[in-house]
Amino acid sequence: MSHRSRLATVAGAAILSGLFFVPDASAHGIVGVQDLPIPRWLFGWAASIVLVVSFVGLAVMWPKPKLQEPRERRLAPVPRILDPLFGLFGVFIFFVTVYAGLAGTDVDSANLAPTMVYVIVWVGAVFVAILFGDWWKAVSPWRALGRFGGWVAQRIGGDALPAPLPYPERLGRWPAAIGLVGFAWVELVWTRHTEPSVIAVLLIVYAIVMLVGMSLYGVEAWTRNADAFGVYFGLFARMSPLRWERGAVFGRPPLGGLPSLDPRAGTLAVMLVAIGTTTFDGFSQGPVWNDLAPKLTDLIADLGFSQATALQIAFTIGLLLVIGVVTGLFWLGINGMKTVSTQYSAHELARMFAHTLVPIAAAYVVAHYFSLLAYQGQALAYLASNPLGDVLAPGDTGIFGTAGWTIDYGWVGANAIWYVQVAALVIGHVCGLILAHDRAISVYGNAREATRSQYWMLAVMVAFTSLGLWLLSAANA
Repeated sequence: MSHRSRLATVAGAAILSGLFFVPDASAHGIVGVQDLPIPRWLFGWAASIVLVVSFVGLAVMWPKPKLQEPRERRLAPVPRILDPLFGLFGVFIFFVTVYAGLAGTDVDSANLAPTMVYVIVWVGAVFVAILFGDWWKAVSPWRALGRFGGWVAQRIGGDALPAPLPYPERLGRWPAAIGLVGFAWVELVWTRHTEPSVIAVLLIVYAIVMLVGMSLYGVEAWTRNADAFGVYFGLFARMSPLRWERGAVFGRPPLGGLPSLDPRAGTLAVMLVAIGTTTFDGFSQGPVWNDLAPKLTDLIADLGFSQATALQIAFTIGLLLVIGVVTGLFWLGINGMKTVSTQYSAHELARMFAHTLVPIAAAYVVAHYFSLLAYQGQALAYLASNPLGDVLAPGDTGIFGTAGWTIDYGWVGANAIWYVQVAALVIGHVCGLILAHDRAISVYGNAREATRSQYWMLAVMVAFTSLGLWLLSAANA
């Protein structure tokens, strides 16, 4: 079979494999998608075709690696004073959020803490990182506190201060991966996750853990590897055309920061957890899980657990299983690549291609949480004026005069959100294909073998895209 015939066969198989995942239903996170100009099932066809066309285009028109060597240029100087000022701002927001959680109302919708953590930081920070780079590094409150503590200790102890311990190479980014699983468990499983006081206590505990780790291994080594938020946002920031250093900002091609990602231990796990937890968030809102969860809960309750505990155990099992399914799908593609050449083990290939998952994780975040940020993100306006959720006197508009504002659900329509979600999934997976093809050319040395090695990864990308569309659709089925 010729190379072109093989391409055509694989393309057709990839399209057909994706179509089995795509149902006809409405979109996750939005209401009333009823007036789309084309049937909803056609989005599945269109998404699969776009990926296949992109794959063929890369095979024909991308014969040499273009992203492996970083290409940057200095855009502008940045005043060094901004670094500590942004850090001070992050510390201020941290303490305001903690104080609101501890001293404010127990009504989660009226308290600043839940919206700040789950919407503004957890979701909004990803959007900002993709567009503008690693801003979290500048505003991270525990990093700022750790650097300030180190500065004070250096002034007091001087040369007598012991050097930080070397960060364990084997540990890598596994603490960040475990931290992400823990955060996802709190957000998606724990029934008390929206209680403002609980959020405040968890923030304090996490900050203490971060400060202890930084005191042992140094601020930069710890935050680069063990801070779940820092690692998570930092990976998305590598997609940005901007890279910030203290004193300067650099420009680079979009996605240009990903091929140089150090695939140390735990890096792949971080991305698989990121995709898996977002997948479970969508899956848990669909009819399949809504049918399965009560049965699993009853089965666990029969073992002697209370109904509430059994429900949380059932959701924990579901969360871990979905992460496992996503992991298995990726490893299926990696093992398929081994059919091209046996010079690399599956573990080596997984490390080489781990960075290709970052755009997919970003696509899932944008697709699943765009509507949440578009609507609930507006709550920051009135929560900032009344962070404790106090009952205000008539005419009192709070600190900034915005306490009386409300959420405008009409500024973006349901159909527009659906198009953004579908576009995010398609663009994210096309970016994953680009990164995988570029790395494959670098690994295998020529475009033909690189293309052959990516047949399985194409099927994986189509499956991920179709899974994302199914999750968006199934939530309101």
